[in-house]
Amino acid sequence: MEGPVSRMAWDALAARVGTEIGVSEWITVTQPMVDDFARTTGDDFYLHVDPQRAAALPFGGTIAHGFLTLSLLAPMGYQACPYVEGARFPLNYGFDRVRFVAPVPVGRRVRGHFVLRRAQIVSDSQRQLTYEVTVEVEGSSRPALVAEWLTRYAM
Repeated sequence: MEGPVSRMAWDALAARVGTEIGVSEWITVTQPMVDDFARTTGDDFYLHVDPQRAAALPFGGTIAHGFLTLSLLAPMGYQACPYVEGARFPLNYGFDRVRFVAPVPVGRRVRGHFVLRRAQIVSDSQRQLTYEVTVEVEGSSRPALVAEWLTRYAM
């Protein structure tokens, strides 16, 4: 896995609050990816892993787990969001909000759009960024996921 696309000073990044920071590359959601996720998590509901049974449902086939889509934010974030210069390391601090808005049919591509909503100085040794993330499904008018994602940096 590659590192972040760029590095940015804290003050320069904080000045970009309210703007789109980046867009990730497309990721194709494949049936083997969904099957691996199902095995790893124990969530093997047929809607995700049985294309024949899932074909009879309104989605017309298998769909990705919502949590699989959520987990793709990590590689998307590495591609789209800059690393804070001078930071020792970042930590995934969690989410204030996550909504699974629309399904991701297997075989479709997704990408993440990252808007910086807040840049906070937590302490002398910690900074926190809040991103509004929208996961776009190629060819769909509705996003798969919208979330408010928090990242802490140890300085």
